Amino acid sequence: MEIRQLRYFVCVVEQGSLGRAARELNLVTSALSQQISRLESELSTRLLQRTRTGAVPTDAGIAFFRQAQLALRNIDEAARAARQARLSGYVSVGLAPTTASVMGLPLVRAMRERYPDVRFHLVEALSGHLASMLNARQLDLAILFNDEAAHKWSVTPLLDEALYVIAVPGFPGFPQGQTATLSSLSGLPLAMPTRLHGLRNVLTSAADHASLGLNVTLEIDSLAMLMDVVGAGLIATIQPGAAIRRMPSASLRMAQISDAGLSRRNLLASLSDDELSPAALAARVVMRDVVRTLVAGGEWVGATSLHDS
Repeated sequence: MEIRQLRYFVCVVEQGSLGRAARELNLVTSALSQQISRLESELSTRLLQRTRTGAVPTDAGIAFFRQAQLALRNIDEAARAARQARLSGYVSVGLAPTTASVMGLPLVRAMRERYPDVRFHLVEALSGHLASMLNARQLDLAILFNDEAAHKWSVTPLLDEALYVIAVPGFPGFPQGQTATLSSLSGLPLAMPTRLHGLRNVLTSAADHASLGLNVTLEIDSLAMLMDVVGAGLIATIQPGAAIRRMPSASLRMAQISDAGLSRRNLLASLSDDELSPAALAARVVMRDVVRTLVAGGEWVGATSLHDS
């Protein structure tokens, strides 16, 4: 027996006609009649007597009608109680600028849709600052890029991002093809964030492992400013594909770094589960869902999802 069958039966009795009830329920009469017949078969009794002018309940139908009304009232009351008990509270989430450019807006929309009563605080900052804020309990959750995070917090790997060398068309020394090795970029002047931040650490470790030197001639701890300088043709940079999301696509060239294993891993870091509020636990699930959706839809350039469960 389905709840909708109870609603259909009650509506037929109240309207006194299958046709009028079908119009009220926005159904075709034959479909409504079929549902009533199934209900009668399940109960092994006749509930309605069809007449020339409509349909009237049998004795069994009258008894069932009263209980069906009561059951529907209880169901409606349960639904109201559930809505009134919607998750509330506060959660603070930190995203690096490249990450925020891709998932910031979808995350806000998803949180507002699923948990409208939760006060959602979104912080955009470079990963080094986010790690400090997480340590200081100023954030509940953050997406970081440093493997050392695993030793401090509860961590879930989310995705790997390919890295690209980026510059304006015609920039001197820029690779000719669609890919480039790190060794081929040793002389290219680069703008990068300082060593406090995840991407710089990833590149420094890879270069040191290969006994290479990167020609970092400018350090800027602001993605917007860094990309403005690159867009002005003053210098090149190495960034994930998300770095150009807010820039005109025709204004820059990109070549993917092809060195094996060279990528930026995105880690969802949080306080331990027993320290997280219900709102923060819910937000963590939403963040995973948003990442999966963006990667599956091809909206996160160069990203490969690592969390499919």
